Amino acid sequence: MKLLVTGAAGFIGSHFVDLTLQAHPEDQVIGLDKLTYAGSLDNLAQHRQDGRFRFVRGDICDRALLASLLENTQVDCIVNFAAESHVDRSLDSPDLFLQTNVQGVCALLDMVNRFRVPRFHQVSTDEVYGQLPLDPSTPPFREDSPLRPSNPYAASKAAADLLALSYFRCFATPVTITRSANNYGPRQV
Repeated sequence: MKLLVTGAAGFIGSHFVDLTLQAHPEDQVIGLDKLTYAGSLDNLAQHRQDGRFRFVRGDICDRALLASLLENTQVDCIVNFAAESHVDRSLDSPDLFLQTNVQGVCALLDMVNRFRVPRFHQVSTDEVYGQLPLDPSTPPFREDSPLRPSNPYAASKAAADLLALSYFRCFATPVTITRSANNYGPRQV
């Protein structure tokens, strides 16, 4: 497979690149990252000499860049880790979160349709469900739990998820979404 991994130099995205290249020696990865506060080329240093990996510095909102990448390479899947993150940062600059987390996802979805990419995977967060009650007898969140974001970060991720689902319903865009919880470990900013 040929994957376009956005947010590839970030904490979670770089681990995904590691795992993909290790577990699937036949795969090729294009890593796209804006290299903001959350991304570092050091996270991808072990892949610099790997001919299966190519890094591109850029923004997922840059439609011309996305088009140039997809015109020249038949990508089998776009995996979107790119996001403004951290709740506290979203309280200071909600507009940045809407730009990357919603407009950027819209740009990616449009490119998936334009270039007929077989799959788009949106990496989301469990924060779209709001706060989990402290009562241990309360059932945990489920895939069909209502979305109740409680901050601009979570709202922007919920909006991106709903946008992706709308593309699935309206255009048959091949979309999947994961909503993980409490990721932590090496390379975390």
